[in-house]
Amino acid sequence: MTGRFITLEGIEGVGKSTNLEFAAGVLRDAGLDVLVTREPGGTPLAEAIRETLLRPSDEAMPPTAELLLMFAARSVHLENRIRPALESGRWVLCDRFTDATFAYQGGGRGETREAIRWLQGLVQAGLQPDLTLLLDVPVEVGLARAGRRGAADRFEQEQAEFFERVRAAYLDLAAAEPGRFAVVDADRPLPSVQDELRRVLIKFIEAND
Repeated sequence: MTGRFITLEGIEGVGKSTNLEFAAGVLRDAGLDVLVTREPGGTPLAEAIRETLLRPSDEAMPPTAELLLMFAARSVHLENRIRPALESGRWVLCDRFTDATFAYQGGGRGETREAIRWLQGLVQAGLQPDLTLLLDVPVEVGLARAGRRGAADRFEQEQAEFFERVRAAYLDLAAAEPGRFAVVDADRPLPSVQDELRRVLIKFIEAND
């Protein structure tokens, strides 16, 4: 039996790292074999591309180059890690996937949906997440949280207006696919956020039992 593919999305500072670990625990407590991974990255080669994408540099990275590097890393990740895991029956929990590309490179950078969809078709060949958990907070809240983490990467150095566009793109994606997305208000105490995540995940597990 093919495994299930769950992704966790959101702007900077929504609590993805903390809640990724929590979600993995919920899945494992249900007796599932879970692979936890991330994008960009997830394999040694894809992590090397991630380093190029995130490292601040004096040389500007054109938005199209950023988009192509994202899909290059995704192609490696899919073929070398995600697809083999799913085909073996494991469940995959991924910190970001192509919805992040539509939000960051589309909404944030202004790359067209048509270009992103074309690359999506080329690289993914129809593979889509079965469930996407979108952690949502106001931009000012997310950036205040992210600012406490130390040195900012190339994306975290962007201005609030960039993240407003990213958040709006995420919410548009969720509105367009309500059957796949679960939007979770992450501007609440962590126990409340995780109670909702647990409810969503258990319902999904039971539906796929």
